[in-house]
Order: sequence, then C-alpha cells, then structure tokens
Amino acid sequence: MKSSKSSVRIWRITGITSIVATIVLIGGFIYAISDVLNPVGSTYTSDATASGAKPATTVATDGSFQIAVLGDSLAKGTGDDDGSGFARRTVDLLQKNGKEAKLIANLGINGQKTASVLSSLEEPGVQHVLKQSNMIFVSIGANDLFNAGEALGNTQQAPSKQQLLANLPKASKTLQQILERIAQINPDAHILYLGLYNPFSDLPEIRVPGNEAVTAWNTTALNIINSQSNMSLIPTFDLFQQNLNKYLSSDHFHPNGTGYEQIAERVVQSIE
Repeated sequence: MKSSKSSVRIWRITGITSIVATIVLIGGFIYAISDVLNPVGSTYTSDATASGAKPATTVATDGSFQIAVLGDSLAKGTGDDDGSGFARRTVDLLQKNGKEAKLIANLGINGQKTASVLSSLEEPGVQHVLKQSNMIFVSIGANDLFNAGEALGNTQQAPSKQQLLANLPKASKTLQQILERIAQINPDAHILYLGLYNPFSDLPEIRVPGNEAVTAWNTTALNIINSQSNMSLIPTFDLFQQNLNKYLSSDHFHPNGTGYEQIAERVVQSIE
C-alpha cells in the first residue's frame, strides 16, 4: 500500500510540474506579444556617441566595417544579459579578429513591425545613419508573424498555422519594400537580413504551426534577397531549434547573451 500511495504521489507531482511548465511557456508567449502591443523606443546607441547565404564582403575602402542596425527587439538586443545584442557582439568579434569595426547606430525598437520600419526609412535621421554605414543589419518580421498570438492571451489557445500565416503576404511585401528602400538610400552598403527562428518549438501546441510559419517566412525572405546583389540572409532557425533552453532569455522569446553571441558568430562567418 505504501508503494502504491508513493506512486500516486509521484504521478501527481509530475502532472503538476508539467502543468506549471506549460503555463510558464504560455506566459512567455503572452509576455513576448506585449512587445507588439506596447512597443518601447530604443535608446540611440552608437560608437560615435559612446566612444567617439551570399557572403557579405562590402567594406570601406580602408577595410573597416561601419555597421548600422534597425528593426525590432532582436535588433535592439532585448534579452541580452549585458544589453549588447548581436550587433555590438558582432563588432566586438570583428575587432578581436583584427578588423576595424564600428557600430554607427542601433535603431532597433521593441515591438516594431515591417510597416513601421518602412515608414521610418523616410526620416532624415535614419537616412543619415544608413548613409554613414557600409553594412546594415535588419531584424524584422517576428512581430508580424506572431501577431496572431494576441488571440492566445484572450482564448488561452495556441494560434494555428493559418493564423500565423495570415500576415505573411502583406508583411513579406513590406519586407521587400524595406530592403529595396535601404538599397536606394545607400546603394554601396551590404544588407544582412536576420532570418527568423521559432522560440516556441518546445511548446507542443505551437511547435508545428510555428515551425511551418517561420519556414515559410524565411523562404519568402530568401527569395527576395536572392533577387538582389547586395543582400544576404543570416539563418538562425538551426541555431535555436535544439537549444532553446541554452539560448533564450527568461521571457522565452528573445535570445539571452549566449544566444546573441551565437548569432554574432554566424554573422562574422558570413562577412569575413
């Protein structure tokens, strides 16, 4: 009888633990969606103010990298332990490898979608930053794709593949406009677009639809980029797919410091 009661107790504990884990993951999803609903502007970050797929090979005539980054919370570096993000970490890695590299400005903003990035490209300040750069990192699309997750906060049900893909046609067209407009503003710069990953691939309710939606988005983005001569896609899906516990921050959406370092290493491999 004691053994039977002990087994029942163990199964109860296991069941409760599983429920709590699921609630935590769903909570992370809802928290991440709040970035979309309540975007927070980025603090202007640059070396100038602080201290004075296809290989990306465009550098200045003196061999230096002048880097700008724009887009969403991943561009900004949200979730990083020390706030560096992949852009600052990329600059640091290049410098460690003996390259001259400078982060001109980080224009990432939490919660940004493709439409707001496109409109920002007409701002004189943004255009000035882009014209000062010879390498431009772009991270955008996750908030467009996972926007359907707003429904999760209301119904406690995971979004379907159809819901996740609902914004794909319009958002991907806007992405194309973004990349083409950046190329018009600075035709000499090389543009690196950061591919998406599925931060919920360990959550059964979202794993399959999330993977399919992210794959569809990345494929569309790659087709856009392959039609241009000065653009590259930096894949991240494979980096995170089997390493969510290692590379995601506590919000279960953004990378942590280790995750951003992995992205930075992938970027450096592409541009060196």
